[in-house]
Amino acid sequence: MAAGAVVARKKSAGPPSPIWGTLRALWKDKQRVLFKPEYTLLVAAVLWIAEIGINIWVIHRVAYTEIDWKAYMDEVEGVINGTYDYTQLKGDTGPLVYPAGFVYIFTVLYYVTGRGRDVRLGQYLFAVFYLVTLLLVFRIYLRTSKVPPFVFFFMCCASYRIHSIFILRLFNDPVAMMLLFVAVNLFLDGRWTLGCCFYSLAVSVKMNVLLFAPGLLFLLLCEFGLLRSIPRLSLCAAIQVALGLPFLLENPLGYVSRSFDLGRQFLFEWTVNWRFLPEEIFLSRYFHLALLGAHLSMLLLFTLYRWNRSQESIIALLKDPAQRKHTSPKLTADQITYTLFTSNFIGVCFSRSLHYQFYVWYFHTLPYLLWSGRVTKLAPLLRVLILGLVELSWNTYPSTVYSSAALHACHLIILLSLWYGEEAAVDLHKRK
Repeated sequence: MAAGAVVARKKSAGPPSPIWGTLRALWKDKQRVLFKPEYTLLVAAVLWIAEIGINIWVIHRVAYTEIDWKAYMDEVEGVINGTYDYTQLKGDTGPLVYPAGFVYIFTVLYYVTGRGRDVRLGQYLFAVFYLVTLLLVFRIYLRTSKVPPFVFFFMCCASYRIHSIFILRLFNDPVAMMLLFVAVNLFLDGRWTLGCCFYSLAVSVKMNVLLFAPGLLFLLLCEFGLLRSIPRLSLCAAIQVALGLPFLLENPLGYVSRSFDLGRQFLFEWTVNWRFLPEEIFLSRYFHLALLGAHLSMLLLFTLYRWNRSQESIIALLKDPAQRKHTSPKLTADQITYTLFTSNFIGVCFSRSLHYQFYVWYFHTLPYLLWSGRVTKLAPLLRVLILGLVELSWNTYPSTVYSSAALHACHLIILLSLWYGEEAAVDLHKRK
């Protein structure tokens, strides 16, 4: 009778559930899950859900540090009170130096957070910005399918500095980058006009997004030629004028000189990347001009020999695609991402100064730059080491001679790897 009961229990135990079977299969094949890009969606979903808990934990367990939030609120309060002359708008940390899009977005945050007093609510809003940014970045990596999923752990959960920039400091840089990644996703979907709108909105929050501009211009010329690119470039300019109109009508020179001040002088005490230089060289205009020359030269080299993967010359790209000698294939997700991310990265490498919040300018692009098909001569462990050294350099406060030198060394390795990558060399050989 007992034996019969055992047989009955065995018969009643049905087949394992599909979910349990899938989980067991994934566990057995965990190496493929971690290293094969086709599992990007699965790993990204798990990490994104984990990030919800991490952000809540950080907000409640790690002390908020006041740096610029109060200054932002003072600046937009001046606008709310009727001051439209940019030269008269300032906060605790100095004058307002961001374009008009910043003013409108942070005015909304001003009212939502009770005139900026409810900092905790502000942190939760920036946690939402962080999670939205991650979704946008994961979608880019899903479309390009170049990066092994295990790398995403280092891109989100493991970065103290990025969590700090978003939810412990409430800087405006993350807002600009979130809008930029919306634009990149639209470009990948072939929605170039709408993408240009969001790109211009990102520039209107902080002008560091202009570092992507050379790459975007090249892509527009590839896709449309010069004449059909002009309406999209004009749209970008029109958005800037429309957003800045109240301030342009009051004091046009004051608005342009403050919000797009390309000659702004940075303080040596805050530099992350040039600590090993004497302060007099750091402040020298000749040094700044040398960096600008190196920046433009590197952009030109990448434009001629790395971005242009067609059989056409750069001059031929000015023509309408239908009038070119060779039929131009549609831009791939990889080409769009590579061109935009390298354009920005070159700008970061030759920046006159990088402050701690500037890390978010290129942090989410580093895995792609290191694991794209063009970087084949670096062992995976070395790539992870480079990510770790970059993170360590940005987490060293105050910066030191060694942390700045290590950051430049990592940048140089990435730049050289992108230049000498096998795919780039093959493309150059084909054009010859």
